Amino acid sequence: MSPLRKTAFAAGALYLLSFVSIPTLFLYNPLRASNYIIGHGSNTSIIVGAILEMIVALAGIGTAVALFPVVKRQNEGAALGFVATRTLEGGAILAGVACVLSLVSLQQAGAGANALVTGHALISMYDRIFLLSQSFIPAVNALLIGSLLYKSRLVPRWLPLLGFTGAALLVAGDAAVVFGLTGQHGAVAVVAFPIAIWEFSLGVYLVVKGFKPSAISALYNRPVAVDNRPLAAVR
Repeated sequence: MSPLRKTAFAAGALYLLSFVSIPTLFLYNPLRASNYIIGHGSNTSIIVGAILEMIVALAGIGTAVALFPVVKRQNEGAALGFVATRTLEGGAILAGVACVLSLVSLQQAGAGANALVTGHALISMYDRIFLLSQSFIPAVNALLIGSLLYKSRLVPRWLPLLGFTGAALLVAGDAAVVFGLTGQHGAVAVVAFPIAIWEFSLGVYLVVKGFKPSAISALYNRPVAVDNRPLAAVR
């Protein structure tokens, strides 16, 4: 396996690994009970969900780091932007996990009814962080990496187009939630499917096929580009 094939495989595998957090949709159900803080049930499922989200945060950053050496040859500024937004996404996911683990700590410490307001505030904070970290920022990610892949033709062009469509739908759903037109766990959950299909399809393609050889040859036979200009021209 050539180095570039390994790069594509690693990026694709990390994209697929980011789907391990899907079970958190159910694992976090106990947290949403109005009396969770004063309860005495097991927190095992919640802790498992938190660990899965931590894995997703690191896997997301890993996808950007893996792809950067290749896609920077198309546009280094956009490639750096993708690394930055993926890192921001990972940090925000970890902030959400901190809210979840704080709730668990309050429940285990027997905080009682006096902590009910705090518990509800932490859940609301987690939901808003989720809206940004795992809904809005993925749309930005799709636009950045999608544009790089579309222009470079490293993958079939229908894949980035799927990402663009998913990004537009996701931003529209997020806006509807922010302006109170719909609940966060309603419309956004539905419009998130296209972006999820985009990331899953990209992961599978990179694992199975890798980068298109003709596109790799075209990229590596020219200087690294910065803002769509050859590096030599910038200097």
